[in-house]
Amino acid sequence: MIGRLRGTLVEKQPPHLMVDVNGLGYELEVPMTTLYRLPSVGETVTLHTHLVIREDAHLLYGFAEKRERELFRELIRLNGVGPKLALALMSGLEVDELVRCVQAQDTSVLVKIPGVGKKTAERLLVELKDRFKAWESLPAIASLVIEPANSQVVNGEADAVSALVSLGFKPQEASRSVAAVAEKGLSSEELIRRALKGMV
Repeated sequence: MIGRLRGTLVEKQPPHLMVDVNGLGYELEVPMTTLYRLPSVGETVTLHTHLVIREDAHLLYGFAEKRERELFRELIRLNGVGPKLALALMSGLEVDELVRCVQAQDTSVLVKIPGVGKKTAERLLVELKDRFKAWESLPAIASLVIEPANSQVVNGEADAVSALVSLGFKPQEASRSVAAVAEKGLSSEELIRRALKGMV
């Protein structure tokens, strides 16, 4: 199992990354909540990882915090939740927001996530309620969000739309949401963050 990577961030095409570790390039997928915390391309990054082995692929998922990785692992243990849906849930909600939804048994936010209907949301909340009791005492990560420094805005809107589509949103919906929040000078990470807030 690959549990952690530390290397140079060489590619960032949300939600995909490549990290160079001593000349070996690791491809990862990350939730948007991790993407917001990443440094600029060319800088050193440390990610907590989870490896999923399938017959046709070995997929590596990266997270800024151990707590995010633990949430991912809890989600993929649930019936009917695979890595793609887990990433979509984590991209639309910070860990603490998801914990609050579970505590309040509130489906209204979850049903706005691609791939989550009302029945799925209700089942997720019921299954997660007991699992999340231990999470209530853990420190919040929302306060640890760091804006990426010196992010270069290169075709940021197209990258943002592509990232939302890869999370399961329809192309037209993704384009509309990004266009609604687009401002000159915003990085793709900030566009994704603002678009997701408007959608979820």
